[in-house]
Order: sequence, then structure tokens, then C-alpha cells
Amino acid sequence: MPQAKKKVCYQRVVLKLSGEVLQGSEGGEGQAVCQRVLTKMARQIKEVKEMGVELAIVIGGGNIWRGSFSKEIDRATADYMGMLATVINGLALQDALEKNGVMTRVQSAISIQQVSEPFIRRRAIRHFEKKRCVIFVGGTGNPYFTTDTTAALRASEIGADVILKATKVDGVYDSDPMKNPKAKRYKRISYIEALQKRLRVMDSTAFTLCMDNRIPIVVFDMFKEGNLRRVMCGEMVGTLVSDGPSN
Repeated sequence: MPQAKKKVCYQRVVLKLSGEVLQGSEGGEGQAVCQRVLTKMARQIKEVKEMGVELAIVIGGGNIWRGSFSKEIDRATADYMGMLATVINGLALQDALEKNGVMTRVQSAISIQQVSEPFIRRRAIRHFEKKRCVIFVGGTGNPYFTTDTTAALRASEIGADVILKATKVDGVYDSDPMKNPKAKRYKRISYIEALQKRLRVMDSTAFTLCMDNRIPIVVFDMFKEGNLRRVMCGEMVGTLVSDGPSN
């Protein structure tokens, strides 16, 4: 007798991937994008797509370019360079997804018509209706805004139920778990407390957008096989940031 499908808790989701995640857990000097990591991510994404989830992905570019590290380049110029890096990552992820049978569309906030569509809200929603995965690249199209803010903005625009922030750690801690072995991991934390404690889950602009539009954030480790599916099924994986009480 076939096993019953698990019911998903979220119907429309924004998955936020940092560029650094594409390097893999080891980083790997000289390897900006790890094919093994891309394939592993694509398989997890395919798994949740087959559960009927409408999925959008916002991807960063920090594996290729981090403008904040370059003090000699004008900030606005450096940020535009970072936007171009997100396009490279988005195309790499699109290739991996389509090789695994997940149809995708890349939408960019900056004009680059040869490789992507412009971001149009109604067109993105239409892609969801056609069972496609949408990858948002180019940030917000403006300097001085992070891709965390992009994720919060796009989630608000498309009416997403949640933002899933994929990281290399298993949630939000009160201090750096790499430096402090006694660091406490939160299961749940409120937007206000996360802001007050400067926990650096997302920047303050992104937090404010999520708080104003009541969009919860789940911070989790995507490198653990099956975690994305577990989050979608409502299991307590990682840390939930919402307007509820902390614990």
C-alpha cells in the first residue's frame, strides 16, 4: 500500500540562500560554486516541489563578490557588482534544478534580458500556477540593500507564507556557537527580541518588513539531508522567528 503524502504547512515559500552556501561546508579556495552542493540542493528542492509547494528562491552573491570587503571601490558600484554575482549563482542553480527535472524561471531586478526575465510580480505568480520554481536575482535592483531585504520584499510582494533562511548552522544562537560551546539555540524567538539582541539573523530592514507583514522566518541547516522537507511538514527544525514568544 503506498505511503500517504505528508501534509505541508506552507503553500507558498521563499527560500533564501546565501552565496556562501554554494561553496559547500568546506568552503574550498578557488571554488566559488560547488557542483556537488548544487546537485544536493536541487534534489531537496525537487522533493518539496513534488509535495505541491509553490517555491521562490532568493540567492546571494557572497561566494563571488562581497563589496563590503573592498574599501577602495565606491559602495554603490560594489553593490551593483554583487547583484551581477547573484545572477551567476541563479543561473548555476537553474541549471542544476532543470537537470533534476524542476522547471524554473530566473527573474532579475536588473535588466539582463539575454539570461533572465525582468521581475514582474504577476508573471512570477503565474509561474507558480504553472508549477515552476522562480529564482529571484539582482537583489532589489538598488545599492545599499542586502539580499535578505530582497527575500523579505519579494515574500511580501508575492504573498509568501514563510521565509526559509538556509544556513550552515542549525538555527539562531545567543552567541557564536563556533566560538562558544555553551551558546544557547533558540527554538522560537520574536522579531523584537532578535532585533534588540542584534542576533544578525537578517538585517534590520529585512526584519522590519517581515514584522510589518507578519511573515515568519525559519532559520535552519540545509546541509542536513531532508531538513527542507521537514521544515515544510512543520517539524521543529532550526529556529522560528515570528511575533510569538521566545523560548
